Amino acid sequence: MMNAATVWADVERIREVGPVVHNLTNYVVMNTTANALLALGASPVMAHAMEEVEEMVGIASAVVINIGTLDAVWIEAMERALEAAAAGRVPAVLDPVGAGATRLRTRTAHRLLETGAVTIVRGNASEIGALHSEGVRTKGVDSLAGAETARPAAEAMVGRYGCVVSVSGVEDLIVGPESALRIANGHPMMTRVTGLGCTASALIGAFAAVNPERTLAAAHAMAVMGVCGEMAAETCPGPGSLQVRFLDALYALEHGDLARRLRVREA
Repeated sequence: MMNAATVWADVERIREVGPVVHNLTNYVVMNTTANALLALGASPVMAHAMEEVEEMVGIASAVVINIGTLDAVWIEAMERALEAAAAGRVPAVLDPVGAGATRLRTRTAHRLLETGAVTIVRGNASEIGALHSEGVRTKGVDSLAGAETARPAAEAMVGRYGCVVSVSGVEDLIVGPESALRIANGHPMMTRVTGLGCTASALIGAFAAVNPERTLAAAHAMAVMGVCGEMAAETCPGPGSLQVRFLDALYALEHGDLARRLRVREA
């Protein structure tokens, strides 16, 4: 069962142990996601070189793969990282950025999923839909659909790959093997800051590092994203200051903020 207390327990655990989250992520969001993980209390690592990814996974508590800026070398490094994660039983999060926009992105996401090492997938509705059906298209890396439209695709992916699927939207939808949750927190201004979706995936990595219940780990991370986004938006005039105040909200988050704001229900 998910509530403010269960989310807060994970936040406290992250702040206590500072789990290492190994990110193979894109150039656009490295600084943003690293700072968000630090603000939450985790320890980010950004490492892509094939010569070290397997060794880096060995000291990590979670791995986050983000395909936002792809090339052949990075794809091989991502595969090696996932193989090492599977061997070490390290939770692995996949963010299929722009799946459906190009064949390279869609095929790479499928290739990574087929390793069997991915434990949680987080994307927008169009990206998740594209991984289920090649007829679904995206507008660049932005979603053309709401989260609920991707539910059949998410459920199919859960059945095929045994992973949890988190679909971002006005209401986030988290689908696991045995349950599904909707998180209704967040603010429209968050869509005006590049990299916050990628940040959500990175935070899921931090929560998966401390919570073996993957559905709850993903849902807890999305709840914290939404609550902190709401808190930040209340005191800023635009997306530039939102990014900074979002980091401040992550750092200053308290149990009372979650108790007052959390909006979660079974899906």
